[in-house]
Amino acid sequence: MTETPFRVTLPVNTPEIERLLPHRYPFLLVDRVLEFEKDKRVLAYKNVTCNEPFFTGHFPGRPVMPGVLVVEALAQAGGLLTQLSRDPNEIGKDTFYLVKVDNARFNRMVVPGDRLELEVELKRRIRNMAQYVGIARVDGEQAACAEILCAAARE
Repeated sequence: MTETPFRVTLPVNTPEIERLLPHRYPFLLVDRVLEFEKDKRVLAYKNVTCNEPFFTGHFPGRPVMPGVLVVEALAQAGGLLTQLSRDPNEIGKDTFYLVKVDNARFNRMVVPGDRLELEVELKRRIRNMAQYVGIARVDGEQAACAEILCAAARE
């Protein structure tokens, strides 16, 4: 039997992202996937609005997206890279968890009105784990970067 190659139709919008990731509002931090290379890289983005719930307390009068959520957005983009690269019959059988972050750097604040671009490359895959390198940018300027390790757990 010949396997039919699975094709990803770009852009990948929120309904499809919700099919691929378990996250939901207010913790779904990817709005759209623009570019995708199977088992290699993904380019996605998050529109950062003044209505984000975390801005209520971080910080009143000077809203800044928490750096940990920028890293989480990169991890979610990595999860989308993994899910989009899988056989469609395998989607939803595992949940991927963030298990390690290395070399995180924060270069610029992310504020309401920014479009956070999330570029993530698969560095390597080891058994049930995937290691990614991610860069978050705003207007072409690096806002943050990190190496991220995620592990799959079959539920």
